[in-house]
Amino acid sequence: MDSEICFKTAVELTRLIRDREVSPSEVMAAHLDQIERINPKVNAIVTLTAEKAMKRAREADEALARGDATGPLHGIPVAHKDLLLTKGVRTTFGSPIYKNFVPDQDALIVERLRNAGAISVGKTNVPEFGAGSQTFNEVFGPTLNPYNLQKTCGGSSGGATVALACGMVPIADGSDFGGSLRNPANFCNVVGFRPSPGRVPSPSLLGWFSLPVEGPMARTVEDTALMLSVLAGPDERSPIAIDEPGSVFAQPLERSFRGIRIAWSRNLGELPVDTRVTTTIEAQLNIFEKIGCHVDESDPDFSGADEIFKVLRAWHFNATLGDLAKNQRDQLKDTVIWNIEEGARLSGARIGEAELERTELYNRIREFMENYDFLMLPVSQVPPFDINQPYVTEINGEKMETYIDWMKSCYYITTIGFPAISVPCGFTPEGLPVGVQIVGRHRDDLGVLQLAYAFESETNFWKQRPAIVE
Repeated sequence: MDSEICFKTAVELTRLIRDREVSPSEVMAAHLDQIERINPKVNAIVTLTAEKAMKRAREADEALARGDATGPLHGIPVAHKDLLLTKGVRTTFGSPIYKNFVPDQDALIVERLRNAGAISVGKTNVPEFGAGSQTFNEVFGPTLNPYNLQKTCGGSSGGATVALACGMVPIADGSDFGGSLRNPANFCNVVGFRPSPGRVPSPSLLGWFSLPVEGPMARTVEDTALMLSVLAGPDERSPIAIDEPGSVFAQPLERSFRGIRIAWSRNLGELPVDTRVTTTIEAQLNIFEKIGCHVDESDPDFSGADEIFKVLRAWHFNATLGDLAKNQRDQLKDTVIWNIEEGARLSGARIGEAELERTELYNRIREFMENYDFLMLPVSQVPPFDINQPYVTEINGEKMETYIDWMKSCYYITTIGFPAISVPCGFTPEGLPVGVQIVGRHRDDLGVLQLAYAFESETNFWKQRPAIVE
């Protein structure tokens, strides 16, 4: 029964708890047992707060017994990414510099989950400062892919996706700068949704900066939408917060897709992509036709996106981590130092040019999307790679210039700010997961979730081949 509880959806668990068929403490005990049994094999949860979690679960039991009003995630276990501040619980950012850091406040996303009744079990592993789509660091080591323990789970929300895939939690939070919600979900056969900037408010040092976002992850699209309904909504601490309630995402996801037009781009017209990825996705394109969509092969013009992203990313790294490079350089990994120093070399004029170019790119893709309701493309340009390889250096014989170049299929989408999801789409001949990336029009977060839900309802790749590491 315990393992059955661990692989039920969050939507189903909320119903079972509400109907008193299972208690929050039973749900929590089952998940903590799963963590104890499986986590040592994959290293997904790096700071475990089991006693606190069980205490809160018993309090959730008592609240139900009293008939208290409860939130939409009452009694549901959740894990927080180790880049997010958690009051009284260690937050390391995957860095030796912060290996003993205990914040005195919660991140907004943590606050909202707790207020909705979710119960934290601890923190999930990340690469150092979230830099790179391979989850390893000197504090906790690597997180392994549960479909093949010799492969990476991706990143930077790698610990979160592995915890989900292994039934340690039904929902988990993450963040996405260059693909960190989408890439690991794609590598681990779960769902990762990058919302529109401001959809999930994220107060930060650079409050107006819109490339990094926070968002939900789960094993199903419906659970992802449920979690987003809690996370979304305005907050004055974020100047770019969207003034629309999260409740819009609590509605049923079923809708008609008859006549909807989708642009399928195999490589955005220029990117090297491993054929195992494109072959796996193209084998499922007929599903979109089956639900009523018209799918055309069409490549939007993302020229300039690479330079725009790299300039703005470097500026962000220098602005937020520059002092660490000056004072504690010996405790930073080389790729983080490189990104900080690239930012330090930028002129104000170059940053301004990048913003002008980004606006031009946005409008070019916006006009392209006037002819299509959605854009589909690979999430990552390669399948999961060797766990001992820090990052991809070559694709189809083409050398990658930097540690992030193999993630262009994700970070090009970041530059335009459109909502995007990674939803399971099948497996390579070696049995490695592959997701498809669905991109919606400006702020059409609900539409992206609805299309992903329709596709998932026809395919159910999670149910076909769940990851259970024994």
